[in-house]
Amino acid sequence: MPRARRWLALGAALTLASPALAAQTPGSPELDFTLRTLAGDSVRLSAFTGHPVVVYFWGTWCPPCRDEMPLLVAAYATQRDSDIVVLAVDGRDQESSTRAVREFATEFHIPFPVLLDEKGRVRKQYKLRGVPTAVFIDADGTVRAVNIGPLNEASLQQHLGEIRSP
Repeated sequence: MPRARRWLALGAALTLASPALAAQTPGSPELDFTLRTLAGDSVRLSAFTGHPVVVYFWGTWCPPCRDEMPLLVAAYATQRDSDIVVLAVDGRDQESSTRAVREFATEFHIPFPVLLDEKGRVRKQYKLRGVPTAVFIDADGTVRAVNIGPLNEASLQQHLGEIRSP
């Protein structure tokens, strides 16, 4: 990894080290939003009440996001029968182009909706300081976990277990 990218990744990890930086904390209600998808449709988070939801904030330029996207895609494929919804929220206002987002989605064969936070409104609403950040919401719309920084297989499975319907 080039030196500049390592420092960028390290800085993002240090910035995200404290859960207090996120607006969402376990036990709080979800913060609703509506965003446009890469396909041009609109998606509203509250439309998925009744389903466990993972809201994953990411960027194409983020090395940990590139590393963990295959984990999310694989987990989604194995969890589809449990009605888990994954919403991949890209910070479009921090990207070079929508084309870069589309190429990333194609490269990683992302099967779930890719949402474009074009003006950073949702990022600000959730008080994010960087990516990746994953918010795990149960079927009742209650946040059960917030993973700030990179996910690994064990933490992903643990958090998915916290939001799965009994």
